[in-house]
Amino acid sequence: MSSFSISNVKISGIAACVPKQKESNHDYDWITENERNLLIKTTGIEERRIAEKGVVTSDLCYTASEKLISELDWDKSDIGILIFISQSRDYFLPATSIILQDKLGLKQSTMAFDISLGCSGYVYGLSVISSLMQTTQTKKALLMVGDVSSTSLNKRDKSTYPLFGDAGTVTALELNSNKIEMSFDLHSDGSGYEAIIIPDGGMRNPIKNDSYTDIEIDKGVWRCPRNLSLNGLDVFTFSITKIHPHIIKLLDNSSKSVDGIDYFVFHQANKLILNTIRKKLKIEEEKVPLSLQKYGNTSSASIPLTIVTELNKEASSKKLSLLLCGFGVGLSWGSVILELDNICCPKIIEV
Repeated sequence: MSSFSISNVKISGIAACVPKQKESNHDYDWITENERNLLIKTTGIEERRIAEKGVVTSDLCYTASEKLISELDWDKSDIGILIFISQSRDYFLPATSIILQDKLGLKQSTMAFDISLGCSGYVYGLSVISSLMQTTQTKKALLMVGDVSSTSLNKRDKSTYPLFGDAGTVTALELNSNKIEMSFDLHSDGSGYEAIIIPDGGMRNPIKNDSYTDIEIDKGVWRCPRNLSLNGLDVFTFSITKIHPHIIKLLDNSSKSVDGIDYFVFHQANKLILNTIRKKLKIEEEKVPLSLQKYGNTSSASIPLTIVTELNKEASSKKLSLLLCGFGVGLSWGSVILELDNICCPKIIEV
């Protein structure tokens, strides 16, 4: 069953960390000036953050976690669950979450595991971690999500290189007794798995001699089988046909209306997709915050990153009703309606 609710779990804080290094799409010299201008106008992405060599997703999540735990004044011995969601984990094995458990100095009885999801990962992660907290009565937990996507991109691929940025986030959750529900609706369609894919490097297609040999796919599009491949038309069609009826269903199931939601925080795919979805749902522009102009598409980190950068003051000072929606690689999509109430929300961290 894809629709369900979880009560007695609240978000206490959200923190985000990005690399200091900025890369502007205005300086992207693989394409012409006219192409650059059209790219920026269509996607809305002007610059992105790119991790230095050797900096990985877990480093960004760790830095964000230490900051958030400190500001919340949490005792680390109270943290019983750690979930790490990423498509750029530290090693093929072991799980990155277990390394983070030790690095953060959490107790050995902490339940820690990874989930391999991208654009829908934050919403899926909230559903998993809150369900576990409710079932096990774990008092405090950490959900870390993010990606260093830049390592999978080819600079000569204009269909992917200017879109993606790097970021890591952490969300702190606590059990409480206020009975406020998180209402979820989750979906998947594996028939579209090739729409966003890195073909080589897994068990299906192990690394071979030509895995790093660039091939001209189309004009202005060069990549190797170890680079991220994105079929823009398929992703656009999926996004504008599946997402708005899915959100209407969740609103109806939750007895909510568009007017009853303070903000709709979408995965930051690109401006054209988000505006199309927004208009289909008849949502005012000011109720759909965007962070993609400064950070690009940051995969599973994009929703919490947007809350930190665009809703920081409101989220940390009053109660907000939010609908969060992630969609993309898989194909996978999911939404949740929840409340934030005076959460701890430090300003974005740069490393």
